[in-house]
Amino acid sequence: MPHDACCPPPAARHAAAGYRRVLAVALALNAAMFLVEIAAGLAAQSVALLADAIDFLGDAANYGLSLMVLGLAPAWGSRLALLKGLSMAAFGLWVIAEAATHALNGTLPQPAAMGATGLLALAVNLGVAWLLYRYRQGDANMRAVWLCTRNDALGNLAVLLAATGVAANASGWPDYAVAAAMAALALSSACTVTRQALAELAGKPSAAAHRHG
Repeated sequence: MPHDACCPPPAARHAAAGYRRVLAVALALNAAMFLVEIAAGLAAQSVALLADAIDFLGDAANYGLSLMVLGLAPAWGSRLALLKGLSMAAFGLWVIAEAATHALNGTLPQPAAMGATGLLALAVNLGVAWLLYRYRQGDANMRAVWLCTRNDALGNLAVLLAATGVAANASGWPDYAVAAAMAALALSSACTVTRQALAELAGKPSAAAHRHG
């Protein structure tokens, strides 16, 4: 029996080890940023920062779960991707509800704290996105990880825009609007990941696999 029939080739083992290291780094950075942003969001009364903080927590959990399924059967990765898709959808719905609550209460966030925290979060997410870029076209699990990180970087830019809007208009509406946009992005990505995961579990090739096969 050829060696490759029972063992992955050296290149594949090297790629898997590299992906594991990247996930471990991403896990540590996202857990740290959750603590930073949750404190800053509460202090600044910013729903956009709170939404971003919860997203960091969800990503940290996702990275940890992704580490757990590495080396297991592909079906486990697809099941995890399905769980991620559902969690992303729940995050989007939570943000919409939270933004509505802040809008009704007329909360005015602190733009300086929003801007400083948003810049730090953007730097962290751009670094993680750069590490994950080479793995973005893998299975549904890898694709979910990449989409979460990409969404975070886009969300950070939106937080910075919201901080500018709050400072310029002395109104909380830019903060509420950005939070709603982050929710829409999360819901869109949730649909993408969920469709691919269900296709993999059903044994059907996904659209991404056709494009990049």
